Amino acid sequence: METIEWASGLRFPEGPIWYPDNSIVLVEIARGTLTRVSADGDVDVVATCGGGPNGAAIGPDGRVYVCNNGGFIWSEVNGMMVPGDQPPDYQGGSIQRVDITSGEVETLYDSCSGHRLRGPNDLVFDETGGFWFTDHGKTRARDRDRGGLYYALADGSEIREMVYPLDAPNGVGLSPEGDVLYVAETHQGRLYRWPLSGPGQIAGYFGPQHRGTIVADPEGGPLFDSLAVDAYGNICVATIRNGGITVVTPDGLHYHRPFPDPLTTNICFGGPDLTIAFVTLSGSGRLVSRQWDAPGLRLAF
Repeated sequence: METIEWASGLRFPEGPIWYPDNSIVLVEIARGTLTRVSADGDVDVVATCGGGPNGAAIGPDGRVYVCNNGGFIWSEVNGMMVPGDQPPDYQGGSIQRVDITSGEVETLYDSCSGHRLRGPNDLVFDETGGFWFTDHGKTRARDRDRGGLYYALADGSEIREMVYPLDAPNGVGLSPEGDVLYVAETHQGRLYRWPLSGPGQIAGYFGPQHRGTIVADPEGGPLFDSLAVDAYGNICVATIRNGGITVVTPDGLHYHRPFPDPLTTNICFGGPDLTIAFVTLSGSGRLVSRQWDAPGLRLAF
């Protein structure tokens, strides 16, 4: 399948969101911005978030909700931009709410139950307007944080730690029926699932130690990044090292679609029938698209 380049020269793009005007709003983590890539390839900053904006999603009020990981130390390896440890100017992680028309950025959450958020990474809204998000944590020269899974309301009134600890949780998504939650762990290269009994409710929940069920654990040492779910319930996980998209069925069968960047980090679906996959090739700073053989799942907002 032909891969079409939409933009290059981006500063570690992630968190793509397709808009009906056929533009893509994404984050540039190393630039600290929300950026729009138009259908004709123009690239314009729509908001400055600071820190390290990461996963992004449209909320019930039409604003863009951003997981801000607080930033990284950056390096270049074989011509690729690579994120590293917690930077000296790190001030913590947060969930931000952004009006992309005015560029206004506000902090919605920066802590939960007295604990600071460390490195929020990705989020997904349910039909009620609440959202699940992962906190990947930060790494330092000799240690790294434990991560976790959270549920919060878009109006800023409630945030709950649901599963803790997890090993560098990253991508998060919901099944088409909204009754299963998927989370990818980066370093272990595993995809987990939790059955849900309602909005923000894990079935049979007994506290933060409630572990999920492993759906996929591919051989070869891939690192799992962000993900999107297609209309048939397959989980499309951006995969680092063997750069590409690993497609996982709900029963754990999986196959890999390579892309030309070992730091393939995120995927979203767009086009009138949601059959175009937009993929961020972060190491080389590109946004590309490719026709997909399954339509993407239409998101809540």
